[in-house]
Parts: sequence; structure tokens; C-alpha cells
Amino acid sequence: MPELSDQRRYAEDAAVVLSGLGLPPAYGKLLGWLLICDPPGQTSAQLSAALGLSKGSVSTGMRMLESSGLARRVPVPGHRGHAYEVRPDAVIRIAADASKFRVFRELMERGLKVVGGDDAPGTERLRMMRDFYAFIEDEMPRLVERFEAEYGAKGDHDG
Repeated sequence: MPELSDQRRYAEDAAVVLSGLGLPPAYGKLLGWLLICDPPGQTSAQLSAALGLSKGSVSTGMRMLESSGLARRVPVPGHRGHAYEVRPDAVIRIAADASKFRVFRELMERGLKVVGGDDAPGTERLRMMRDFYAFIEDEMPRLVERFEAEYGAKGDHDG
């Protein structure tokens, strides 16, 4: 088996990391590759060839990346069709969306009701999780704002 390039190895490592979070390996490979590839915009055919993925895996993975807000379609100058690229602000946009934290907080609140409320025996795990998600839900907008202010002040980034 031929040795993998550093770029391909990075994509494979991203697949392993994200698989540990329950995501399909193709999703991780695609995200990893799109974070480091040159040019930053890659067509489905380029992604398939670079990563050894089927067209179906690329299509499915890119739909997931697009729907999560991590990637977007971009035009390919002089060609029909499109390419994909990672949105530079993708992680910030995802973190700034407090709805996912709210959903988990509300789930813990429902769990507390099911078992008899905050004071019912054995509810510490639900209360702590609810309070953690409430904390994150409340703090995340300020963290994102602070990051953007500090990152913007550096002025040494591209894009």
C-alpha cells in the first residue's frame, strides 16, 4: 500500500477523531481535507479522488457538512457546477447558535419532571447537566463575541 501524503493522513486522522464522536468516517475525511486542501474549493470529483471515497459518500458527506453549516457550495470559475469549501466562520456560527444547548437543557428539565422534580432522590446528574447546559447557553454568545473581538483585533488572519 502506498504511503499517504501528510494531507491525506490529516484527513484520515480527522475521520478517526469525528468517528469517536459518532459521525461517519467520510464526514471526518471530507472536513479534514477541506480544512487543509489547496485550492480551498474542491469539486466532488477532486474530493473523491483525493480521499478514495465513492461519489455517493462524497455526496452524502457534503450534504451533512452543508446542512450543519460547516461547508458551502462555491462556483468554479470557467466551469459548470460547483466546488465545496469550509466556511471560515463555520465553528463560530455553530457555537453561537444556542439552540442546541437549549435543547439539551430542556431535555434535562423534562427528565427532572419525570423523576419528581429537582428535590427528588437521585437527581444530581440531571440537575448538574441542566445547569451546565443553561450556563453554556447563557455564556456562549459572550464567548463568541469576545473571540471575534480578539481575533479581529489581531488582524493577521486571511479570509
